[in-house]
Amino acid sequence: MPSLIPHRSLDKVQFEKLFKMHFEHLCHFALQYVSDADAAQDICQKVFIALWQKREDIDPHLAVKSYLFTAVKNRCLNYIRDQKKYRSTVLDVDCGDIEWAVEEDHFAMAELQEKVSAALSQLPEKCRMVFEMSRYREMTYREIAAELDISQKTVEAHMSKAIKELRVHLQDYLLIMLIILGWIS
Repeated sequence: MPSLIPHRSLDKVQFEKLFKMHFEHLCHFALQYVSDADAAQDICQKVFIALWQKREDIDPHLAVKSYLFTAVKNRCLNYIRDQKKYRSTVLDVDCGDIEWAVEEDHFAMAELQEKVSAALSQLPEKCRMVFEMSRYREMTYREIAAELDISQKTVEAHMSKAIKELRVHLQDYLLIMLIILGWIS
């Protein structure tokens, strides 16, 4: 059930404050992955641009810091992939900063997990099963279809319905949910 008190979106003053507080630290964090100061700054700038573009959907009181660290990490990994610089030392970087950021937002994450569980419990059983097999067990649509003895088109229909329903039930938490599930990089 959506909150009765609408959240305020991220405004210019809050955005500038976030930028000043986190940009330098995020650049240092990105450097652990990409080992190129210019690329690290570019990645961080793109993350802040994306944040600004999504400002209407963001409640500044929620886990924005976790979003920033996760988005920088994902963009760094995409950069590494795109540059074809797969080095195990780069991919084995200590993620202590992310763990620290997530610990800080533990209560927001716990609340979100409760909301996701509640929303999933409202889905029809087969729809919920398909969603959980896809997102939590990381099964392909083909594997799900085989295990449940249904067609891939039916799996796609269940996934589409599940995502639509989750959007409605979790509209106040959508951005954070997508980050946690790894659907936004």
